[in-house]
Amino acid sequence: MRPTMQVEIWSDVVCPWCYIGKRRFEKAAAELADEVDLQVVYRAYQLDPTASPGKSAPVAEAYAKKFGGPERAAQIIRHVSDVAAGEGLEFRMDRALRANTLLAHRLLWLAEGTGRQERLKERLLQAYFCDGLDVGDPDVLAQCAADVGMPADRVLAFLHSDDGTTQVLEQLRAAADAEITAVPTFVLDGRWAIPGAQDPDTFVTVIRRLLAKRADEAAAVAEAAACNDEVCDV
Repeated sequence: MRPTMQVEIWSDVVCPWCYIGKRRFEKAAAELADEVDLQVVYRAYQLDPTASPGKSAPVAEAYAKKFGGPERAAQIIRHVSDVAAGEGLEFRMDRALRANTLLAHRLLWLAEGTGRQERLKERLLQAYFCDGLDVGDPDVLAQCAADVGMPADRVLAFLHSDDGTTQVLEQLRAAADAEITAVPTFVLDGRWAIPGAQDPDTFVTVIRRLLAKRADEAAAVAEAAACNDEVCDV
């Protein structure tokens, strides 16, 4: 029977490296499929919490303001798009819209434990980076949810409520408490963090080392000194 390992992925749906990192991690997971059952959960992180809900604008404009002008923004977009293409992703960031992602994270929280969270994460990333959709719009989010088998009407009602807000804010605080300052960050077994969109070989190497460390820890526990009714180890 394969051992299990929880993987908490702290990321944002408007982060290009989070999408690239997701693809690379998936390749590593496929290579490790016979060795470990990686149980992935997505956690919330907001790169741009000041984005105004309901006021989308081209992300290229936001990049220009943030990174020093249109030329620098275009350079960044070209670079991440080229890297994404190497992972089989066709970014269309010329169509991407700046969005506040709090609603998207609430929706991902709702999907946790349903067997649909990973597919929903993929759909939201695709919507933002490839389809030019506003992932801050409740109607867009409801359609994305419907695309992965969630009932759109219930999702829309959920998004128009406050449900899940407290839990998502707790995730954001947990990231700050854990000193997670960049995404993606992959936290394994709640103890070990892998920052950034690492290549698949790095993920494979680290996970195998952690599995070996687990085995060593288990052996140490099994061999630890103890007393019984008749004798104590010395």
